[in-house]
Amino acid sequence: MLFLLSPAKALDYATPAHLDAHTQPLFTRQSTELIAALKAKSPQQIASLMKLSDALAGLNAARYEAWSPTFTAHNSKQAVLAFNGDVYEALDAKTLTGTQLDWAQNHLCILSGLYGVLRPLDWMQPYRLEMGTALATAKAKNLYQFWGPQIADYLNTRTATHPSPVIVNLASVEYFKSVDRKALQARVVTCVFEELRDGKYKVISFMAKRARGLMMRYAIENELSSVKSLEGFDADGYVFDPGASAPDTLVFRRQPPAA
Repeated sequence: MLFLLSPAKALDYATPAHLDAHTQPLFTRQSTELIAALKAKSPQQIASLMKLSDALAGLNAARYEAWSPTFTAHNSKQAVLAFNGDVYEALDAKTLTGTQLDWAQNHLCILSGLYGVLRPLDWMQPYRLEMGTALATAKAKNLYQFWGPQIADYLNTRTATHPSPVIVNLASVEYFKSVDRKALQARVVTCVFEELRDGKYKVISFMAKRARGLMMRYAIENELSSVKSLEGFDADGYVFDPGASAPDTLVFRRQPPAA
């Protein structure tokens, strides 16, 4: 199985990585094209395009200017250790062993507006470019068009040796849209995390993000290899609900924590 996660807006380049192992990102040529389009924009244009404050726009304009197609220990950090949002705080990759991160390297793909697909140990330079951004290039009017079938083709390559390939979707709707389902050959299983609120089970964004990270942690720690094995996930009070689930949609529900 391959697992998909979204990236995070928040980044941590201040904390040193706890291991040296790394790989180079896969789509550097495409990233370079996107950086060129971003460098052509003023901080004010970036603020408008991405709906950012002036301070964040200035920070990211500086990141684009500093970005290099050469990745080194001085300008980069392993992606799974650099991302620092809700998903990645729950995943807590900095406490995983080298062996566990090796397993993640072989089973996890992080979707990215700038990098296309990142493996956990791929070196990554700091950036902000959400997949839903309407960044126009010479080839496309937005990032979905820019990436086209490239991400699905890569996932097909990764799963080509498996007789019954499965992709476990733990990504957001915005990011999973970058995977061309018509081109994708593997079965897709999506995990949904709901909480009881006002008498109804609902997806609560913050809690769902955290649950995705916890699920990925569970998969790494237990080296999950089948869809059935996902059903054992029970972190943070979540329990698999077979009645609410379907073969390709696994629903996990929980009661809200006591006040």
